[in-house]
Amino acid sequence: MADGTLLAEADWYASLATMFGAAAALFTDPGGRVLLVKPNYREHWSLPGGILEHGEAPDVGCAREVEEELGFAIVPGPLLVVGWTGPEGVRPRPIVHFVFDGGVLADGSEIVLQESELDDWLFVSPGETGRYLPSFMTARVAAALAARESGCAVYLPAGVDS
Repeated sequence: MADGTLLAEADWYASLATMFGAAAALFTDPGGRVLLVKPNYREHWSLPGGILEHGEAPDVGCAREVEEELGFAIVPGPLLVVGWTGPEGVRPRPIVHFVFDGGVLADGSEIVLQESELDDWLFVSPGETGRYLPSFMTARVAAALAARESGCAVYLPAGVDS
């Protein structure tokens, strides 16, 4: 607009805080064990998923990451958990984590690992996730399993470890 309204709005949006986003899928086997993957670029295991691309919707990013990492396509199920973690270490911005229901995998035979990023996968009982995951992710998995049962998504703020 000639009066500068459009420019002022663009400047305002440019001044807003930003954050990163990540999306993952919770898969279980018929016995309720949770699928974990072992990234080759960090010490701990994780859920299948990763960082969202610029402008990518969380469910779309979840599907993309699962197909890249595990080699098969999914349509993510219901949102189970939204987690928030503030800036820390070398990461200068907060990150919002979305966990979707990936469903039940019969035995993992459909998994073809993305060897450039992942070293291994396994199913673990919910009580064993703490042996493989950091506390914040163990809390995220427990919340996702509870949300799957209740049908109600859960919000996990930073610092929730159980």
